[in-house]
Amino acid sequence: MAVPREPAVRIVRVVVARPPMRRRRRFIADASHELRSPLAGLRASLESSLTHPEGVDWQARVRDALRDIVRLQDLSHDLLLLAQLDGGAPVADTRVNLTDLAHDLAVEHRHLPHPRPLDIRCAADDPPAWVRGSDVQLERLLRNLLGNACRHARTTVEVTVATERHEGGAAVVFEVRDDGPGIPVADRERVFKRFSRLEDARTRKSGGAGLGLAIAREIAVRHGGSLHFADAPRGARAVGRLPSATAPGGV
Repeated sequence: MAVPREPAVRIVRVVVARPPMRRRRRFIADASHELRSPLAGLRASLESSLTHPEGVDWQARVRDALRDIVRLQDLSHDLLLLAQLDGGAPVADTRVNLTDLAHDLAVEHRHLPHPRPLDIRCAADDPPAWVRGSDVQLERLLRNLLGNACRHARTTVEVTVATERHEGGAAVVFEVRDDGPGIPVADRERVFKRFSRLEDARTRKSGGAGLGLAIAREIAVRHGGSLHFADAPRGARAVGRLPSATAPGGV
């Protein structure tokens, strides 16, 4: 009499996707370095002043300390935003007027202090270009691009916003151009990596921690769009695309 055989048991290994640990560790190490450096410099400066107060220009020393504190605040805000983006929280579904946003930021940057006088322009189509998403994050995207352009421009920064229509729908295209030293083709992807800086004219002294462009691209991607640097006759030219939220009637 044949003995009934047990049904074969198939063992299935389930692989749970995790963020690459190497990238996470590298990010933590870079963030720690960026926080430690200004803190160490600030502490050394203040300790030296207290130990040898004679001849110290306290107004200049406080001004330098305040600059370092502002840098630390900006870095902490960037790190918090990156943590939120990495957390995968749903993007808000608000209708945002990208034309007005770009115009307001251009006006704001005209009144900010810059190393040299700048002509900051904003050109946009009429009617306005609408997109959907988080108005706070989209404002940050444009602010980072405009701030980056203003740091490196020689005389001029120009922002453009337009709606491009095609057979499958429409997209909002925005550009931020400057007449500075530009970005070599080989480095146009590297500048979007976290804590990345170029070694030439776009150095640590003229910029921040190297998170602004990385944040801008991640915001664009999370809103269903893209962001890259394209060829330009002179300087750098950042080009972004977002799905249009303009109604068929153009409103």
